[in-house]
Amino acid sequence: MSFLPAQDDDEVMTEINMTPLIDVMLVLLIVFILAVPAMHSAIPLVLPRASSTAPPQPAQPVRLDIDAQGHAYWNGKLIEDDALNAQAQQAARQEPQPVVRLSGDRVVPYERVLQTLVTLQGAGLAKVNFIAQKP
Repeated sequence: MSFLPAQDDDEVMTEINMTPLIDVMLVLLIVFILAVPAMHSAIPLVLPRASSTAPPQPAQPVRLDIDAQGHAYWNGKLIEDDALNAQAQQAARQEPQPVVRLSGDRVVPYERVLQTLVTLQGAGLAKVNFIAQKP
């Protein structure tokens, strides 16, 4: 038993169905009701400004070699242990601090390399790289 008027299936529907339109409008209304308080309750931030100065150029790396006899070479020049400590302290005071590239001969005792590393760290040099060759 139907309460709707009888319709032919061949007739074109001339009425607009308002239910989907109302559903969409209610969803949009709910979204705007929830979004407006979030836009007004923003946290105030003081953002940093970019500086127009160029970043400092990295310092020229220092090459420190230890030969088979245990002699140290600072950038290719023979250096004694006392002078090595003074040279390392001077390099540590540079801004920015240079990278020290430490390489030891294959037959040099590990203890000698470790002593050199302790000297560099004691002088304040924090950037020490080890150089190795493939066997």
